[in-house]
Amino acid sequence: MTIQISYKDNILPTATEMAYVFKDSGLKRPVDDLPRIQKMIDHADLIVTAWHNEALVGVARCVTDFSYCCYLSDLAVLSKYQKLGIGKRLVELVQSTIGEQVALILLSAPDAMDYYPHIGFNEIKNGFIIPRKN
Repeated sequence: MTIQISYKDNILPTATEMAYVFKDSGLKRPVDDLPRIQKMIDHADLIVTAWHNEALVGVARCVTDFSYCCYLSDLAVLSKYQKLGIGKRLVELVQSTIGEQVALILLSAPDAMDYYPHIGFNEIKNGFIIPRKN
């Protein structure tokens, strides 16, 4: 049986939907702080979503200038929908939207370090971070 997934860049998820996907996927985000999740949605420049019927099953959330760089700040897929190519397709749709002149950059969760090279990312070692306090 094939699952029909629809991808959208014109429908924003609710904070509750997005928090659920983050929590279920294992992505560490402030899932109990829905106002903060809502700010993450409101201030993103690009959000591409994956839906199975009316249920949000995946999300790619980006901050970008659409000219030089794009930070893929969140890539999450519900656990039971993982390994179906949904994450890879979300990344492809982000790339299609931002174009070839824009670098796609992300910080990987430790458990996902082996995933990203399989979907076209190159590892870089020249990054720095000032971590958030909470």
